[in-house]
Amino acid sequence: MSDKKIRIGVIGVGYVAKNNFLPVLPRFDDVEFVGLMANHLESAQHAQRLCGAQHAVSSLQELVDLNLDCAFVLTPKACHAEQISFLLEHGLDVYSEKPMATTLRDAAHIADLAEKTGHKLMIGFNRRYAPVCQKAKAAYGEGHPEVIIAQKNRPATEYRATLENAIHMVDLMRYYGGEVKNVNALTKYSDPYYETFTTAQLEFDNGASGMLIAARCSGQWEETIELHGNNLSAFIKMPDSVTVTDAQEQHTTVMTPLAMGWARSEDKLGFTNAIRHFLDCVRDNKKPITDAADAYKTHELLDRILRSAGLPAMD
Repeated sequence: MSDKKIRIGVIGVGYVAKNNFLPVLPRFDDVEFVGLMANHLESAQHAQRLCGAQHAVSSLQELVDLNLDCAFVLTPKACHAEQISFLLEHGLDVYSEKPMATTLRDAAHIADLAEKTGHKLMIGFNRRYAPVCQKAKAAYGEGHPEVIIAQKNRPATEYRATLENAIHMVDLMRYYGGEVKNVNALTKYSDPYYETFTTAQLEFDNGASGMLIAARCSGQWEETIELHGNNLSAFIKMPDSVTVTDAQEQHTTVMTPLAMGWARSEDKLGFTNAIRHFLDCVRDNKKPITDAADAYKTHELLDRILRSAGLPAMD
């Protein structure tokens, strides 16, 4: 495949697709943007004019019939399990936005299906691929921080807010700290499907400690991560800066210089790097970092947090 372009298709033309994927995919010289699918053909045709896809279709079968190498699933989370399964069973490698399913049973089935079919399934935990997050990871090398504090806050709640948004922070905590053996979580709500906040204390297998804070009662949108250990600290303010400090020095990296000051959210939040990683894995037949097996561990940890807090779990 290295000598020919990667034939791709995209499912979904909503906010995430239009802001973080459709502007990015045409940038790559080794990509042939073959098909774009939406349930309403008019929506697919409108987005087609924006991104230059060759075909606009309204069904998965029509998309598969375009002889693709891979597809991007960018639809609402309730659609992911069915669409991912269909694509894997029809011989395609798949990139899907998180979560890969809304239940652990469906997530386990999809992970097993990816292994059984031998096709790649990458889940879009794009924060891992954000430049500031990768810079903090590099600061610790092969080691782990001893304390991890991750916050993802918003000024208003939404349906199943912890599942929908805090999953990014849960994945980052695994990325930095490894696997978790104990979870103790708290929440507040008047409706358990629209929680006001969730906090969780995590004890990692390696003895590190983590604190997750997911508040839907804050003054503004905020994502921050603090890492402390080995007399080294990293402070991430997503998506714009990371400060690494020790007893002698402090270095701050800001994303303003990216693209000569024109860096966009898809670059700073890691979408561009994540997409490129997936395409490289398709081309070179390599396993994605956030493949289905690894992503399932994040889903399972999130389920434990939800259960510990007394929120609806991933049943």
